[in-house]
Amino acid sequence: MADAALAQITQGSLDAIFNDPERLQKEFPVPVCQCVQIKALGSQGEGNPERYRIVLSDVKNFVQSMLATQANHVVHDGKLKKGSIVRLKQYQANSVKGKRILIILDLDVIENLGELDKIGEPHALAVKDEDEKPANTTIAGNGFYGNKPAQPAQERALPSRTGPSSSSSHANIYPIEGLSPYAHKWTIKARVTQKSDMKTWHKASGEGKLFSVNLLDESGEIRGTAFGDQADTLIETFQEGSVYYITSPCKVQLAKKQFSNLPNDYELVFERDTVVEKAMDQDNVPQVRYNFTSVNDLQSIEKDGTIDIIAVLKEVGNVDQIVSKTTQKPYDKRELVLVDDSGYSVRFTIWGKQAVSFDANPESIIAAKGVKVSDFGGRSLSLLSSGSMTIDPDIQEAHKLKGWYDSQGRTENFASHSNMASAGAAGGNKDPLKTVAQIREEQLGMSEEPAYFSVKATIVYIKQDSFSYPACSNEGCNKKVVEGGDGTWRCEKCEANHPKPNHRYIMSINVNDHTGQLWLSCFDDTGRGVMGISADQLMELKENDTAAMEKAFEEANCKTWIFKCRAKMDNFQDQARVRYQVMNASPINFAMEANKLAALIKQYSLE
Repeated sequence: MADAALAQITQGSLDAIFNDPERLQKEFPVPVCQCVQIKALGSQGEGNPERYRIVLSDVKNFVQSMLATQANHVVHDGKLKKGSIVRLKQYQANSVKGKRILIILDLDVIENLGELDKIGEPHALAVKDEDEKPANTTIAGNGFYGNKPAQPAQERALPSRTGPSSSSSHANIYPIEGLSPYAHKWTIKARVTQKSDMKTWHKASGEGKLFSVNLLDESGEIRGTAFGDQADTLIETFQEGSVYYITSPCKVQLAKKQFSNLPNDYELVFERDTVVEKAMDQDNVPQVRYNFTSVNDLQSIEKDGTIDIIAVLKEVGNVDQIVSKTTQKPYDKRELVLVDDSGYSVRFTIWGKQAVSFDANPESIIAAKGVKVSDFGGRSLSLLSSGSMTIDPDIQEAHKLKGWYDSQGRTENFASHSNMASAGAAGGNKDPLKTVAQIREEQLGMSEEPAYFSVKATIVYIKQDSFSYPACSNEGCNKKVVEGGDGTWRCEKCEANHPKPNHRYIMSINVNDHTGQLWLSCFDDTGRGVMGISADQLMELKENDTAAMEKAFEEANCKTWIFKCRAKMDNFQDQARVRYQVMNASPINFAMEANKLAALIKQYSLE
């Protein structure tokens, strides 16, 4: 077996990769090496994929190498192990601090040769002085096995560009995966998959503006940000979907994970002399790269994790407005319900302009990238500002999902993760929408663990005597404040006095459906939706215009909502009772309800 492996290994190919490109093209179009060491480096940030460092040997030499995250599957599938013989299908040769490092973008494991002891006594690859290095030794896309012949990644620059003009060739195309703070004199060729709006900030130390783009090539993704004058210069240059050459000087720094959902340890900051040119060839760079998670697998994703998802749009909610607890600014949001062929549904929230302009029809296919997983009501999703969403994408996964929904999914019932918020297990009720009678008959909330359900019901009464409480005005603090003798309001948690409180809803409402009635407890977000005004505004009416206050309550009555609730045992005056707390309330979407009824009629008519 060792003799067979030795016959296949391309001895001398590692030296040719770094020091003799002409020999590499002629003698080693597809290098074959032995993996003599493999080590998991672990994640360097929440949501980042694991990184693997390997040592490759061609019997004569060995070189430190790094697996690109897109190639991690060979380790996860158990194919690549210490002693494996591999074909290098696509790779990038780099020099970092005088050391040779090979970035492996794609490789095949020759599995029939098995796992062997180290063959030969390879030596560390010699490092030549910079003056002795042949030109253009860094080759991207080299060694495509069974795809296209190896060739240097040399492409002619375009005359139109942002930055200093030049007619030189792009002879040093780096993969995004290979960028680091130690890489210099590089050019990447990447597609803009997402561009943010221009943002401004104001602080005591000054003010400024910025925008960011997500960049994608075959090896990976990276975020780039432009500040100040560079932002003004580049904001119109970068267009979503287009491909660009970006050439250093450009700062590569550790990624600020709170602002990006991309699985890259680094990010770019565009500098004054960074060169950005639109590429003539727009087709040989991927459009977008997804790593989809199915809806039923969301229970295994940690809170605040970031995923990609593809699903069928089942329901579309109306645009609501909430006020941020930290900034006190209003934000538009819209809740969607997504389902897939795993038999589960999930709430998906989109924000801002995207929420307002959203006009996709139910049964469309939604593909979203950069989606945050929340544990609110079990599991729910929210599109990050750095994320993106596509309606009916022309990809295989979308066509497969559409076929399933048209053939059988349209009439299926779907389980919700909200039914399993505490259990944390797959399964649960296949129909989370309950009638009042079912809630009582199934004794939801009577066990030690809380139960989650939805109920479609109409508001028939709202208690008016105590609909809110005075809360602290400090950002992030909603504790109750007490009025002092001097007219100020005291927050014991913040140890601060306020001239007036910030009233927040804490409402009790009675709702009915055709099977019975139920008392529900509502907090501030739900109260704002039900009443249509803030608790501060309603309190002002109570103090100054009783008739107007009563009219506001009257207008809120007799409206039907979908209430998503949590049922849990509570003690009140030494008596145990079930408390039904509203987690979220959505007004009825009459078009969706009509579609549901039409589907039921069709279903029963076929039976």
